Amino acid sequence: MILVFIGPPGAGKGTQARRLTERFGIPQIATGDMLRARKEAGTLPADLAATMSAGGLLPDEAVVGLIRDRIAEPDCAKGFILDGFPRTKGQALALDTMLKNSGYDLDRVLFLQVPDSLIVERIVNRRVCVSTGEVFHLMYSPPPAGRDVRQRDDDTEEKIRRRLSEYGNTFEALRQHYGSLVREVDGTGSIEEVSGRILQAVEA
Repeated sequence: MILVFIGPPGAGKGTQARRLTERFGIPQIATGDMLRARKEAGTLPADLAATMSAGGLLPDEAVVGLIRDRIAEPDCAKGFILDGFPRTKGQALALDTMLKNSGYDLDRVLFLQVPDSLIVERIVNRRVCVSTGEVFHLMYSPPPAGRDVRQRDDDTEEKIRRRLSEYGNTFEALRQHYGSLVREVDGTGSIEEVSGRILQAVEA
């Protein structure tokens, strides 16, 4: 099974992709996590690191190369979940080619829909544990006392709204590209409620 999660930043793609990973036993491929890890390790080119810090989208070729290498690894042989990729029509076309060359078929494209106001609230209050990578929310799931948490560089309101604007410019092109594979899912409510809607969409 090969699934694509698409939605605005903070829509819950990562959380829901991890739940599907547990259910179906296939890996989650989160481009954002991969890029942040390279940035923190100092292996991401300086110009790309600067673009990330400013909340901008990276060039397609930089992201496509990461995905191409990752899906060639053995644990992807039975399928995988793409979390946040593709984000542009160019990336979608590159993914089509990658899947065709590897003999894979894309099963579903899941669009998580969440209002911008809720996205901003979610992200501005998001904090990440430095040691474990666990994600907390200052309002709804605050970190335990003593945890060393921090806000990501691109989680400020100004940068979030810029990312939302860029996402809005590409969303319709992706929806048209994928056509009948698209399932639009309401991303509001509890994690369990959203998970239930996603399972229905996957199995429909």
